[in-house]
Amino acid sequence: MPGEVIDRPNPQPLPSKIDDHVLSLAVQLEKTKLDEATYTGLQEFRRAANYIAAAMIFLQDNVLLDRDLTFDDVKPRLLGHWGTCPGLTLVYSHLNLLATQREQDIIFVVGPGHGAPAILSSLWLEGSLERFYPEYTRNKAGLHKLVARFSTPSGFPSHINAETPGSIHEGGELGYALSVAFGAVMDKPDLVVACVVGDGEAESGPTATAWHGAKYIDPAESGAVLPIVHVNGFKISERTIYGCMDDKEIVTLFTGYGYQSRFVEDLEDIDTDMCRSMEWALAEIHKIQKAARSGKPIMKPRWPVLIMRTPKGWGGPKKVHGEFIEGSFRAHQVPLMAAKKDTNELKDLQAWLGTYKPHELFSKNGDIHDAILKIIPKNDNRKLGQQIDTYRSHEVLSLPDWKKYAVKKGEQASCMVAIGELLDQALVANPKSLRVFSPDELVSNKLDAVFRHTGRNFQWDEFANARGGRVIEILSEHTCQGFLQGYTLTGRTGLFPSYESFLGIIHTMMVQYSKFNKMARETTWRRDISSINYIETSTWTRQEHNGFSHQNPSFIGAVLNLKPEAARVYLPPDANTFLSTLSHCLRSKNYVNLMVGSKQPQTVFLSTEEADSHCRAGASVWKFASTDSGLDPDVVIVGIGAELTFEVIKAAAVLREIAPSLRVRVINVTDLMILSHEGDHPHALSHDDFDALFTPDRPIHFNYHGYGNELKGLLFGRPNLHRLTIEAYAEEGSTTTPLDMMLRNRVSRYHVVEAAIRGAAIRNEKVRLDMHETLSSIRHDLVKVQEYIMRTGKDPDDAYDTPSFDGEGPVHRDLGYAD
Repeated sequence: MPGEVIDRPNPQPLPSKIDDHVLSLAVQLEKTKLDEATYTGLQEFRRAANYIAAAMIFLQDNVLLDRDLTFDDVKPRLLGHWGTCPGLTLVYSHLNLLATQREQDIIFVVGPGHGAPAILSSLWLEGSLERFYPEYTRNKAGLHKLVARFSTPSGFPSHINAETPGSIHEGGELGYALSVAFGAVMDKPDLVVACVVGDGEAESGPTATAWHGAKYIDPAESGAVLPIVHVNGFKISERTIYGCMDDKEIVTLFTGYGYQSRFVEDLEDIDTDMCRSMEWALAEIHKIQKAARSGKPIMKPRWPVLIMRTPKGWGGPKKVHGEFIEGSFRAHQVPLMAAKKDTNELKDLQAWLGTYKPHELFSKNGDIHDAILKIIPKNDNRKLGQQIDTYRSHEVLSLPDWKKYAVKKGEQASCMVAIGELLDQALVANPKSLRVFSPDELVSNKLDAVFRHTGRNFQWDEFANARGGRVIEILSEHTCQGFLQGYTLTGRTGLFPSYESFLGIIHTMMVQYSKFNKMARETTWRRDISSINYIETSTWTRQEHNGFSHQNPSFIGAVLNLKPEAARVYLPPDANTFLSTLSHCLRSKNYVNLMVGSKQPQTVFLSTEEADSHCRAGASVWKFASTDSGLDPDVVIVGIGAELTFEVIKAAAVLREIAPSLRVRVINVTDLMILSHEGDHPHALSHDDFDALFTPDRPIHFNYHGYGNELKGLLFGRPNLHRLTIEAYAEEGSTTTPLDMMLRNRVSRYHVVEAAIRGAAIRNEKVRLDMHETLSSIRHDLVKVQEYIMRTGKDPDDAYDTPSFDGEGPVHRDLGYAD
């Protein structure tokens, strides 16, 4: 069956069956003429930017068409995306005008990230490239470097990234621009973020939910997002959903979302249309903000949205080899792919670039026309590429001393309850620079102490409206992540607590953010930002009530795969270590911090001072559970993760009873990165330090919270790996009991005991002598426990009693079944 045939350029959507009266919901504006200087400045800015953008894709020489083009002037590899560029330069020119005339602080978030040529050309015109990259001077030499180096190893890449001045969004993976924009305006009352959403990106799930972001913006305390939907009708090789929706369908959609729609589509006078539309949108924003800031907020305000209908590849070649280019999917990337070797395509390129009349826009030495300069802000801080919030506005948190919230050693405490107390006061102390973003799980995750002095910021809820809440809960992990990124990249600090199994939903978003931050650290001009902080709780070990779908620790591996300069993974074993870890992470900069812990009450093993020391070291010998404080062990047993460590402690107590001659060293690892091979990570232990902690030659058994292959990857390259055994989450689960989850995944106390006995028997004759009999007894106990669980549907009453190593007997603990 033949593919789709486009028989005309820029095809319009077929009419819908919706009643025509809904068109009254679209905003109609009186068309008033622009003054000549403004009109000329906008026209010439767009011509110049579009010319440069096209030249960047094609040319390596003759960048101002001083002579006819030859094949030698064309790059050997043609890379870039032309189709979105004319729309982006249109928006850029008018945002510049708005910033100039209204003295408005504006950030430009660009969803079509492969439209880098449009943004880079505009940045060059306004002088922002030269500000951060002095070699890109606003003359012929600087222009030549920009054009010739684009999409080569020595120049800017084909997509917007951290090297692009003014950007706060990695422009590769689609779907996140809008939520990032909403995060950026939170607690920035004077800021407007204009966000272009391409009609391809508009088809993505994250974007569909992000439209609700306006419902979480309190106009009394925050700025505003001006969304601009660029409907050019086509993706890479097909029409878009929005491109096939008529005005009635679009206006009803956005009315339902809570917006006022203004269509920008007068192709005969697009600059007047866009200018008046942006002025209207800014006036609507200011009206909503003024009402809120005067104490009379508008309930359910209708924020403005612009629907920009322009042809794909507008101004590019009309037809090539008999196929429509402008107004079709063929304009998406490089319209003239054979221009390096095809004479006709080279002529088409010459003709196309000539339509912009570059000699009218640039002098012989490359200076730009005065008319263009008039629409560019004279105040550098108002230029889109030099907005301070995009690159140097980090606000340091004022945090309370975590030790004030510490729990007495030996008591039972939930890690989440303990840190909730700290977070409550941290939010009080930082009312404009700290927020919590969570997918409707804070109460379930026992972090509800944060609500003592604040609330949720959901402006469409009469019980949360206009109350300045510091917590945003929305059941979309994608939207939470986008909010978090926008908030962090504009200088503030955020925290993302979640059920462990569902953080994986934002895996690739986190990776894209990390790529952005990696490149940002490699620039000379982007300053430090707060780390991005995740809390994983409701972990697989205690999701026995929700079943297999809720048992998934894979996000740990996602963070481990990041560059070592960024990746930080912590598994604090109790409340005090979690308090210390959280305090550290909130103060840290430039990392991706993942903290994994339990929400159920459990034993506090370490005092305040011990927890502080343990967290600084990343791991330590737990002498109280070891034989002779861990001296000269036969075997080393290691717990990583709260519940997994408890099983190790239980195993150590059992070993004292059934194998008194066995000498064991018990270790907890709280900073996973210390296990990395020496030199692979900044936290990695040296080989000498590793041997001092784990011994140079004794068997080691790891009981690990995540997937075993993660630990194997970290430990790869360490000497004597043959002495290691690892048990970890083995993708076994169901709706069952907590202890049965340990049994099914071979990380229970019984499995740790067996591993310890087998390891110790290599060196200890007494242990080896009785090994068969001892292990038979352990296996018998294991089977009996399994039978008890199957028969009664619960764990034995003493299963989670805290063992004592001082002869005083175990301490009973109520298991605290999950909510």
